[in-house]
Amino acid sequence: MNAIQKHLDDFLSLFFPELCAGCGTNLVNNESAICSKCIHDLPYTYFHHQTDNPAARQFWGRIPFLFCGSFLYFRKGSIVQEMLHQLKYNNKPEVGFRLGEMYGMQLQNMLTVEKPDLIIPIPLHPSRQRKRGYNQSDYFAAGLSATLNIPADVFNLQRSVRTDSQTHKSRFTRYENMKDVFFVKNRQVLEKRHVLLIDDIITTGATIESAALALLDIPGLRISIAAIAFTN
Repeated sequence: MNAIQKHLDDFLSLFFPELCAGCGTNLVNNESAICSKCIHDLPYTYFHHQTDNPAARQFWGRIPFLFCGSFLYFRKGSIVQEMLHQLKYNNKPEVGFRLGEMYGMQLQNMLTVEKPDLIIPIPLHPSRQRKRGYNQSDYFAAGLSATLNIPADVFNLQRSVRTDSQTHKSRFTRYENMKDVFFVKNRQVLEKRHVLLIDDIITTGATIESAALALLDIPGLRISIAAIAFTN
């Protein structure tokens, strides 16, 4: 059956080829979601090698954290913007999973000392998730979880307020927009845990800060932060 399925998949790919989320070319061989050329050309931050990195500086003096990093740089008109667009708006959740796998491979050695107990993605409001069909950060969390062997908790942190898009807001308005947006359903299971809080993109950090404040009210909880992309 495996051989038959492979031939069927090969036949279907002639008419419905899988396309790279970055450049739109046909994927070949064992490529998944992103082609080898795009993987080679991606603007990696390597923030996990720097304690004092630009993403970490966004949160200095705002929330306590053990680690803060981002996988890629985000720039307008870039491959990263196209991949995030495909992930969020074009029904391509597998892009998030692939990016999570790749970032997890970078973090494997770096996280050995302070390995988190749980990965928690920033949630969407239920109405927005129903409209989109999925939360893109859940898939990024799943890819990280698969590579790092750390369980992902996609249910405990919830969003109680549906906020407006942050895209065109000023820094101050973003903070005001995110006040008291998140709550924790079961606080007890997170006591004395080290949580890796993740999002798709860090801009001002307002969303992650709001979520972190909801979590840091839990006794003994420690936070690390990671994102697919960082924009400066």
